[in-house]
Amino acid sequence: MNKYELLYIISSDVAEEKREEIISKFASYVEAKGGVVEGIDKWGMRKLAYPINFKNEGFYVLMNMTFDPNEIDAMAKLMNITEGVVRQMFVRK
Repeated sequence: MNKYELLYIISSDVAEEKREEIISKFASYVEAKGGVVEGIDKWGMRKLAYPINFKNEGFYVLMNMTFDPNEIDAMAKLMNITEGVVRQMFVRK
């Protein structure tokens, strides 16, 4: 188990309830795979460095977690197919 930071951006046109649902979905995924979510920091709406899918803003979420390195690729694939997630980045601490 390694410590990771996961930063992901949720599209600005996603409703508040759906946004919270996405955040809890990823936290529960980590816990279901035997990981530990150490903290979720919601940065809120921020301007993107460059337009992505014709959007200039996104909701940033930073999740600190302890997770199995073999599960990172599976979680990245899940995030890629999740509606509303624009980008994600895993960083090993």
